[in-house]
Amino acid sequence: MILQGKTAIVTGASRGIGEAIARAFAKEGANVVICGRKQETLDAVAATIPGAVLPVACHVGRAADIQRLIETATAKFGQVDILVNNAATNIAQEPVLQIDEAKFDKMVEVNLKSAFRLMQAVAPGMCERGWGSIVNIASISGLRPQNYGMLYSMTKAALIMMTQSYALELGPKGVRVNAICPGLVQTALSEYYWKDEDKLAKQMRTQPVQHLGQPDEIAGLAVLLASDRGSYITGQAIVADGGRMLASL
Repeated sequence: MILQGKTAIVTGASRGIGEAIARAFAKEGANVVICGRKQETLDAVAATIPGAVLPVACHVGRAADIQRLIETATAKFGQVDILVNNAATNIAQEPVLQIDEAKFDKMVEVNLKSAFRLMQAVAPGMCERGWGSIVNIASISGLRPQNYGMLYSMTKAALIMMTQSYALELGPKGVRVNAICPGLVQTALSEYYWKDEDKLAKQMRTQPVQHLGQPDEIAGLAVLLASDRGSYITGQAIVADGGRMLASL
């Protein structure tokens, strides 16, 4: 119960990595606020997680929704100690010359600006109390360009730099900020890559850990970073990819 007494917000928690992180946090004793776009989906997830779980519908691309999320969380639990920026989209899986400005703006709004808005909202309270942990879910695509995925790579690369900048300034105030960079994990967001058996088999042949990543394998790392067990870790972009990036060497 290493998160006993802490309150966490996990965005994009109705499925995939976000849901796995919410479950892991609740298991470790945290109060967990889960958010996603559909209340009924969140309610169904919350009903299967033992502990204090508060489902709040929130479109992270909308500033008003984020403000309501923060207000609801603090009204219920008093403060926010842990923030996991997991919500993301990838609507431009296409060549760079086919991308239009509308998709550019949408990807920045959801993948990057939402994290900025949430960190701006919760970090001041963390600094005042002298303790807080922020975990941003980036990607190895933020470290190497994703073919036909420029906007996803761009937003995740920017999220890593935001992570490092916040860590640099907030560390002296007791707030740690880290990023997790998953490789291929079996989620709805990445199904373009793993549903194709030939693509998946090709990747597994060059990946040292030869299985498709699972959300729980990312959740365990999030627990470490959120808790005092990760007290000497900040400003890091920690890769969890089964060794996939080694294949480029």
